[in-house]
Amino acid sequence: MKEVDQILLDLKRKIYTPVYFLSGEEAHYIDVISDYVESNVLDESDREFNQTIVYGKDTDLVGILGLARQFPMMSEHNVVIVKEAQNIKELNKSSSAEEGAESSKTNSNNATQQFLAYINNPQPTTILVFCFKYKTIDKRSAIAKALQKHAVFLETKKLYDNQVPEWIGTYLKERGYSINPKANFLMTESLGNDLAKISNEINKLLISIPKGSEITADLVQDNIGISKDYNVFELQEALGKRDILKANRIVNYFASNEKEHPAPMILVTLFGYFSKVMKYHFLQDKSKFVAAQALGVNPYFVEGYARAAAAYNTGKLKHVFSYLKECDLKSKGVDNPSISNGELLKELVFKILH
Repeated sequence: MKEVDQILLDLKRKIYTPVYFLSGEEAHYIDVISDYVESNVLDESDREFNQTIVYGKDTDLVGILGLARQFPMMSEHNVVIVKEAQNIKELNKSSSAEEGAESSKTNSNNATQQFLAYINNPQPTTILVFCFKYKTIDKRSAIAKALQKHAVFLETKKLYDNQVPEWIGTYLKERGYSINPKANFLMTESLGNDLAKISNEINKLLISIPKGSEITADLVQDNIGISKDYNVFELQEALGKRDILKANRIVNYFASNEKEHPAPMILVTLFGYFSKVMKYHFLQDKSKFVAAQALGVNPYFVEGYARAAAAYNTGKLKHVFSYLKECDLKSKGVDNPSISNGELLKELVFKILH
């Protein structure tokens, strides 16, 4: 994320701004920046007296401003990090409510007014960092407008699922590792698009692997709790080959372990898979690299889509999509008073294969 990279670059160059407001749905980037500030702005010997970490649920804006206005003790900077800032009530006011407060300028104790005054004229020796996670501040509010004008203001967004494999590859490359396509797919399908969760799992994995190594599917399966034989990648591969025995073995395992293999996740993955198979049918240029780009996949997987397209003509695929939709609705209780999700998945696989 370019904004994050620029903020980190400035921090590494010791180009500091008095106020940082880090917000948005993707907590990973917020943690990366706040962790860097926490670990690198001050020397370890200075942190005891000049670095304070507070939590939004335990404080308010007035208390935070009191910390921010303090002068550093025998150091260049006073660092104040506010974690879980989304729990500070004054930051969650609507624009109308806040504008009403703004009109009451005679009330010197008004927290919002004090905060606005501070943002406009912050303590130059203080670095104040707000970690406002999983949501965004009301852009119409006076506070948001002031933050965007006078502070480093970051708003993060969740990556789309199809952006996650590239992110994983880049994350590992920056740390001196690589990952093969199957391993990347398994990690993405298992962990979703929660970058904090993905980075945490990767970091645990890298502890025992020499730098420069390639992350393989076996390593992912052994270290991230994914079964080697019973996972959604193996299921879609079995369906693509119309391998009845293997597909039934996997879906039976899923049915007996519904909590670990929830139907919604499996259905989303299969829908995406068969959508790409359908798209492959209509590609004018089916050469490996052109097809990979059109499908949004690694070239490694193109052969599998070609094989699946040969096994499922467009007429059959239309039926497959209807089976997927039917299974999805029934898994949500529509016209289904009693059949378990596991049994629904077994029925779905039977219909797809026959």
